[in-house]
Amino acid sequence: MTLPFDAEAVRALATILADTGLSEIEIEGKEGRIRVVRTLHAAPAAVTTVALPAAGPAIAAAAAPPPPEAADESAHPGAVLSPMVGIAYLSPEPGAATFVTPGQTVTAGQTLLLIEAMKTFNQIKAPKAGTVTRILVAAGAPVEYGQPLVILD
Repeated sequence: MTLPFDAEAVRALATILADTGLSEIEIEGKEGRIRVVRTLHAAPAAVTTVALPAAGPAIAAAAAPPPPEAADESAHPGAVLSPMVGIAYLSPEPGAATFVTPGQTVTAGQTLLLIEAMKTFNQIKAPKAGTVTRILVAAGAPVEYGQPLVILD
């Protein structure tokens, strides 16, 4: 079954993705929704159309792109990169102590932080033993795939 879609709406959403640096955007209306996903490592946007809304609802304000220094940190040999898009949490629950702090020595496999994706909390573990020199994300901050989270030396 082929679903009808509005090519202009898809192009407009793809433009918003390119302008804001987001990797995904979705709008929903009474008759359906349109979701556009951009692959971060590929130049063209990958587009998936689920259904067509009758009228374009207002689109929420986009999050600011990560600061330029984050790209420099990803090349660091001790950078722990995000394996997914989600929300970073530095402690197991609100008000609890953080998993790690700068200057702390960690062992391979030790939990550094959590990333919530699709209502699932995923543990981000240390890939090697070392010392936490920097934590590059704030609690509750959105993270992108491949974004540096922590630097281990």
